[in-house]
Amino acid sequence: MNIQDLVASGVHFGHRVSRWNPKMKPFIYGTKNLIHIVDLRQTVRGLVRASGFLSRLAAAGKDVVFVSTKRQAQAIIKGEAERCGMHWVTERWLGGTLTNHATIRTRLKRLEFLEHLETTGEIDGYSKKMISSFRRERRKILRNLEGIRNMRTLPGALIIVDVKREAIAVREANKLGVVVIGLVDTDCDPDGVDIVIPGNDDAFRAIEVMLKPLAEAIIAGRDKSVAGPAAHPVQHAEPAAGAAAAEGREQE
Repeated sequence: MNIQDLVASGVHFGHRVSRWNPKMKPFIYGTKNLIHIVDLRQTVRGLVRASGFLSRLAAAGKDVVFVSTKRQAQAIIKGEAERCGMHWVTERWLGGTLTNHATIRTRLKRLEFLEHLETTGEIDGYSKKMISSFRRERRKILRNLEGIRNMRTLPGALIIVDVKREAIAVREANKLGVVVIGLVDTDCDPDGVDIVIPGNDDAFRAIEVMLKPLAEAIIAGRDKSVAGPAAHPVQHAEPAAGAAAAEGREQE
């Protein structure tokens, strides 16, 4: 990953200066045409740090959940999560997904029952009204929980696009000590994010170019897992520290 790739994808474009969060100051180079420009050296550092952590995490057999419910991120979130064999949430983060996982598992058990009715043909024994109700319920559960239906234990990390929008997920992860890796734009609060990857969290290409190396790191870590988890101890990520601003980026 290099700065040229990030520039080409528009990762350096933040929000208008009127929308900034002052806590993002360490990750901002400057402004151009009233738009904040992200310090891409900080972005690269965040990507390198996150990649190393995720590789070790995957090698230790831990799970990761990719999270973003914003429209432009949904396809890439699901695609990259599936590519590296991890979990995803793209429709809605249900309160208690981490902190009350027993309730989530109950909903997933219900999904299994509804799917059993379909696959065995038992559903045909119900009235048309009940069949319609069952199928509507099944679609709703799948829409919200399909990406985490096979997650049996607490994940080791969340990868979140737009931590402002996914504030509930951040809070739940913080409460349980789950590491938060965040793609953080200039309007967001980086507090609560263990590994900050500053950058444009609104453009598809920008999101894609930042998520792909993270998925690759997970794949590489899983490939190493044949050596056994003991050979790849996982250390909890330290909260990201602020750093000096760096070189400027040119607006597209």
